[in-house]
Amino acid sequence: MAGGAKARRLPRVVRERQMVDAAVRCFARHGYQAASMDEIAELAGVSKPLVYLYLGSKEELFTACIRREAGALLAAVDAGVGGAEVPPDERLWAGLLAFFTYAADHPDSWVVLSRQARTQGEPFAGEVARMRDEIVGFVAGLIGEAAGEADVVITGRDVDALAQALVGSAESLASWANETPGVAAKEAAATLMNFAWAGLGNLMKSERWSPRRRLPGSKVTG
Repeated sequence: MAGGAKARRLPRVVRERQMVDAAVRCFARHGYQAASMDEIAELAGVSKPLVYLYLGSKEELFTACIRREAGALLAAVDAGVGGAEVPPDERLWAGLLAFFTYAADHPDSWVVLSRQARTQGEPFAGEVARMRDEIVGFVAGLIGEAAGEADVVITGRDVDALAQALVGSAESLASWANETPGVAAKEAAATLMNFAWAGLGNLMKSERWSPRRRLPGSKVTG
């Protein structure tokens, strides 16, 4: 018994990681409201009082889950992207591939970030919004670099709008890919890259789309 008790005395950092791992799994499966601290403790192999002692309340635990998973996703994207010497399109491809790969390899993490945290209001939605802002900023920077290399004048507002659209598409596509059997991360990333870069390519050639005819009831201006 003494040997078994000794084997269970893990460092606090290891215990906390086990608890957060269990919590991510539980929150992804049941949602924030329905998730049980009893189940989290059982999945982690610890007592419920120890969960409260180490990680605080359920709200604090959920916040810790969001922060850890958001940090891991951002780190994965950052690690996948090359330096400034790599062309913007290659960096965007690498970032998209890293993004979709992380979502596919960590489905519970992605459910917590993309679905559970956003539907619970503050402070959880704000935590995810900060992660999203970082990704949008990264994509906007690449679009701006590409425009500069092509000597194309594009407003900051247009750059921000394109970045928001691309990130929103990536989020939706990652969820769809995870829920659709047989769709690999690379396939999903390639689908979005082809869709996005084809349009951006035309924009970089100063070719903007416009409707060929007026819609019924629309007014002519100018």
